[in-house]
Amino acid sequence: MSEQHLPLTDFIEYPQDEMIKRAEDNYQHVKRRHSIRKFSDRAVPREIIEQCILAAGTAPNGANHQPWHFVAINNPDVKSQIREQAEAIEQAFYGGRGGEEWLDNLKPLGTNANKPYLEHAPWLIAVFTKKRSEDNGEQKQNYYVHESVGIATGFLLQALHNAGLGTLTHTPKPMSFLSKVCGRDNDNERPYMLIVAGYPAEDATVPAHALEKKSLEEICDFL
Repeated sequence: MSEQHLPLTDFIEYPQDEMIKRAEDNYQHVKRRHSIRKFSDRAVPREIIEQCILAAGTAPNGANHQPWHFVAINNPDVKSQIREQAEAIEQAFYGGRGGEEWLDNLKPLGTNANKPYLEHAPWLIAVFTKKRSEDNGEQKQNYYVHESVGIATGFLLQALHNAGLGTLTHTPKPMSFLSKVCGRDNDNERPYMLIVAGYPAEDATVPAHALEKKSLEEICDFL
């Protein structure tokens, strides 16, 4: 394995005033990303999704094994299958399997077992973790898999938002049906998350509860 290192040539250093402005602008930008549950069926070009997934693929990860796989789904029949199976799982969850406390905590968000956006949105992106990667025909163990895929998923959400799309993270439990529907049913990969992406519907709303974010003092200490 090569241990060659290359000069860092693409880092850009900004004056501190500009750094503060860029940080503030980014905060204001990401504040406008909301989880929405009403999507338009307006088409979104595949090229946009491709670039966003490429951005996700730049995320830091254990040993640079890049332990993720993305399945971008635009096919109406596949989306219909996902909705049908996801709603069957959600019916059980909202029927009591989720537990009283969890279900009570979800009430301010107004969620339920019906997931029409899984068909209405133009794109679903299934994110998978990989226990092992292949390098020149050799199987290698992956490291910090969930941490790495979590970071990549965050990059993907940011990229989709930056491109001008609405998003929603969807995590039905169990998610094993995604492995079968996406043709990733093997002992090496596990579904991690389903991301819904597209334009918001004209009547899309945001729960007031979802806008209540903790203050800096509540989420951070400076030592």
